Amino acid sequence: MRLILFFLLTFNLFAVDAELTIEKDVDSKASISVIEDENSAGSSRFHQKMFNLLINDLKMSGHFNIDTNYHKGSFDDVMIAPELHDREYLLKYNYSPSGDKLDIKLVQVYDNSVLLQKGYSVNSAKRYPFLAHNAIVDINNALNYEDISWMKRHLIFSKYIAPRKSEIWVADYTLSFANVIVRGGLNLFPKWANQNQTAFYYTSYNSLLPTLYRIDMSTGNRKKIISSEGMLVCSDVSRDGTRLLLTMAPHGQTDIYEYTIGGGTKRLTKFGGIDVNGKYIGDESKIVFVSNRMGRPNIYTKAIGSSSVSKVPQYGNYNSSCDAFDKYILYSVKEGKSVNIYLGSVYSSYVRPLTSNGINQLPRFSSNGRVVLYIKKIGGKNSIGYMNLATKDTALYPMISGKIQSIDW
Repeated sequence: MRLILFFLLTFNLFAVDAELTIEKDVDSKASISVIEDENSAGSSRFHQKMFNLLINDLKMSGHFNIDTNYHKGSFDDVMIAPELHDREYLLKYNYSPSGDKLDIKLVQVYDNSVLLQKGYSVNSAKRYPFLAHNAIVDINNALNYEDISWMKRHLIFSKYIAPRKSEIWVADYTLSFANVIVRGGLNLFPKWANQNQTAFYYTSYNSLLPTLYRIDMSTGNRKKIISSEGMLVCSDVSRDGTRLLLTMAPHGQTDIYEYTIGGGTKRLTKFGGIDVNGKYIGDESKIVFVSNRMGRPNIYTKAIGSSSVSKVPQYGNYNSSCDAFDKYILYSVKEGKSVNIYLGSVYSSYVRPLTSNGINQLPRFSSNGRVVLYIKKIGGKNSIGYMNLATKDTALYPMISGKIQSIDW
């Protein structure tokens, strides 16, 4: 059991479509400057943070060549400063002193036309990052660029705060907003219950048996789903939210099970070693998972209902975590003292390294499969990293405290 526990915690800590490999040249990106309304500029401690968030979101969209200089001007003035005439677009914004409202205006420079004007509000000033995220997603849509709605999604993660104590938090993708939602004891492996992020699952280790719970985000109501001896982890949820992939060990060794809401539990793998971290792929009739069937953890695939198991073509001999989107997989590879993340396919030998040094673990695809989240360990501390697969734009956000155990978005 000690080996199973170590392995499971390790995987959580540790012919390709052209659209995933084409990089947008800097010259082909739209040039844009950001201007804060001079009437409200600097009126609260959040104002510099708001400017930085807007700049960062524009960068991570992968669609803009951004002027990072801080500009002030009139939100309503139709005149454009001479030094900004060579831009394609201007993003003007007015951020309220209260910190809970943002007005934006997207101006096309060549004809001084307003392409988008909209106001945003949040129910608490501490949620101010979502003002920026929502605005940039709408600007991106107004210009008919590829979807970046992943920016509006919440992260959910468990982090250790003391021996046998952990908390579950929700945050925006930059960690500028973060709020604890489950505390008390050992609570691990949070997983969103649906695409709308209205509920989540997590495993509590505070009873005699590990127990999977579902919590409704709007009411806080908690519902027990299932208990099991040994290990119990919800590693994936089907797109319609009706099926869960669970790692359980009721017989001493971990296997992958499928739990159907309102139905029962079906065992998908039967192996005398360790099978963990099941993920749906393609039309969700198949799964990928991590197994030590050949002595070391590697990535395997199987059709649900079939006994046949195939090793996925990949790089490396120690692959201790994985995620899936359509036919693509992300997996971590132990390379000497480093752990790096690779992008691959379940149907071909395509391999693309995404990191090259340090300890990089827990890779996760965005909701549209175009951005990768991962955890980078630096000097004993965790940072959350992002990479835009199409443009290679990256960002890294350090955790203030605590060690991330598991994460989802």
